Amino acid sequence: MVTINGKQEQAAGMSILAYLQSAGYSPDKVVVERNLEIIPRDRLGAVVLEDGDSVEVLRFVGGG
Repeated sequence: MVTINGKQEQAAGMSILAYLQSAGYSPDKVVVERNLEIIPRDRLGAVVLEDGDSVEVLRFVGGG
């Protein structure tokens, strides 16, 4: 199990990019932190989630 934004998810074995796409996130509009490390956008497809990982997906929101 992988903890993503505080929820347990069956995402082990998926790349971060694959998870983002399956969860409806736009990869170019988020920042992903895995185990307290920011993952560069160009590596999202190469980094595979593992059991025990902790991930935060942060979306950019505009306002004023």
